[in-house]
Amino acid sequence: MDHAAQPITADESRLYRRRVMLIVGVIAGLAVTQSLYALHLGDRFLLKDGIDWIYDVALWAVALAVFGRGQRFEELAALWVAGVLLVAAAHTGYDLWDKIATGRRPEPWVAGWSAFTAIGLALFVVGLMVRFRGSDNPLIMATWLSSRNDMVSTTAFAIVGLWARLNPSQTPEIILDLVVIALNLQAAGAIGLSVYQDWGRCRLPDRQDPESHATSGANDPKSMD
Repeated sequence: MDHAAQPITADESRLYRRRVMLIVGVIAGLAVTQSLYALHLGDRFLLKDGIDWIYDVALWAVALAVFGRGQRFEELAALWVAGVLLVAAAHTGYDLWDKIATGRRPEPWVAGWSAFTAIGLALFVVGLMVRFRGSDNPLIMATWLSSRNDMVSTTAFAIVGLWARLNPSQTPEIILDLVVIALNLQAAGAIGLSVYQDWGRCRLPDRQDPESHATSGANDPKSMD
């Protein structure tokens, strides 16, 4: 049986929309609050962290905007999310190089606050999205993988970071960066493969003999929308 051909249900669609709207609202609230607080303190590190949340708002808002507008729009959005993950991997690689070159360390209290809010939000998001971890919809899978990666990376960075600040060696941070890069590359590849396979399934009926459609209605391409 080809489980990937099963369409998303109306209940799952409504639940996904509600949860993404909640995620967008919570992240936007955190982004504005933290950015204003950082401006008040004049802390550039905290301000950058607050602005980074706005980028997450844009990602989730795009996912919400295209969801339900048709398979092709959702697949293109999923590929966009995959592109974001590739950029994240490249940025982490650059940041890793910069850490090694400069030996920089964040201020303990600012890094601690950023880690606390990041872990809390990551757990909140993944808690909402875990319901969709087995979905065959490319866009839903893309947002689930993104939230999963964020939970792993932020939690690991916070735990290892607390120990790393007490240790003169940067080795734990370097290893963790490499793990995050691998996770982002794996997720981007999984999304791209899913979309590619879905395109292949959509083209498959055009290559079948007319008699093959009389054997079963289970593979009717209309059922995939």
